[in-house]
Amino acid sequence: MNLQELNAYAVAGKVDELNLISMEGGIYLLEARMHGAAYPLSDAPGHTMQLRSVEHAREVLRSFPKLHFNLVHTVVHDEMCGLVADVEENLKVPIA
Repeated sequence: MNLQELNAYAVAGKVDELNLISMEGGIYLLEARMHGAAYPLSDAPGHTMQLRSVEHAREVLRSFPKLHFNLVHTVVHDEMCGLVADVEENLKVPIA
């Protein structure tokens, strides 16, 4: 899904929420959630759009209608330490 498609879905009220996913290395990926499915945002050439920060995401989405917007940090205990996390959920924090 590109920005124009995301905007059209947002205007139509079909986007349940937007998640800004924090990745290792200071990269953020944006995904739209609609009807339980995740749709990653892509740029013009069709590559996954990489954002630099929460502020960069806000700038990109400035002209969009107001949506539920979350910052998501993945749980990395398995990958980094070889330990299993007690809770298998990602940390999801709402952003204005």
